Amino acid sequence: MKQIVTISGKGGTGKTILTAAFSAIAKNHVMADCDVDAADLHLLLSPDIKERHLFQSGLMPKLDRERCSECRQCVDHCRFHAIRDDLSLDPLACEGCRFCEYVCPMQAISMEKKNTGEWYLSETRFGPLIHARLGAGEENSGKLVSLVRKEAKETALKQGADWVLIDGSPGIGCPVIASLSDVDYAVVVIEPSLSGLHDAGRVIEVAKHFGVKSLVVINKYDLHQGLTTEIERFCGNRKIPVLGKIPFDKAVVEMMGQAKTIMETGKSEAKTAIIEIWNRLGKMIHSSGIKQSNANA
Repeated sequence: MKQIVTISGKGGTGKTILTAAFSAIAKNHVMADCDVDAADLHLLLSPDIKERHLFQSGLMPKLDRERCSECRQCVDHCRFHAIRDDLSLDPLACEGCRFCEYVCPMQAISMEKKNTGEWYLSETRFGPLIHARLGAGEENSGKLVSLVRKEAKETALKQGADWVLIDGSPGIGCPVIASLSDVDYAVVVIEPSLSGLHDAGRVIEVAKHFGVKSLVVINKYDLHQGLTTEIERFCGNRKIPVLGKIPFDKAVVEMMGQAKTIMETGKSEAKTAIIEIWNRLGKMIHSSGIKQSNANA
């Protein structure tokens, strides 16, 4: 089983579109959407949710009114002003630091885990999808990504899947690091812009730090040939393989509007390019002994 994560240095480069296209091509696979802060792979795959689970992370104080003497030590010592004058809690201000529990002389405050999101096991027209939703403003997205990765890997092992296809988060933060953990390859999607090249360089360095081999795909390469050449030079100097280049194609936008992948349209330049990219990726890992599925336009 090979685990492939698609990432990007910045948002809007097309990594989710590429992951969805891979999911339409690959055979015997499981998908995972690890962009838990702004998950959108489900928009293209229209999943049928089979299992729904709560995600608990962080702590929240609970006040025992019968024990409380209203000494207001918790109010006075909370540096985040999360405990109001009437001893009610402002959950958005609370950091779960437990100091209110520590200073309470009556031991009237206890800490409880809070529900911060949900994760799902779903079926799609292309196979199983593990995905999640983190609550607005909640923390520990890296832990939720790790949970999604764990469930996706276990599902793949149960089904004897050849692939785990992961849609990672943009950037270089905790969710990306959790997405990169224990994967075989990172497909880095770059758009031909200065910010695209700069931010891709950062995420490639993160992947290198964790011993993950990066492979590059240049999306909408024909929008700026000069910067595309610069990206190719950047990759060549660092001996990073360029799997391929995807042209700007209005068919991609049309398929997104229909909640479909680009692989579900007729012939298009982007579709042809992605098929070639997938086949090159298959050839690169042919030595692993996994029977790969080639795609034809």
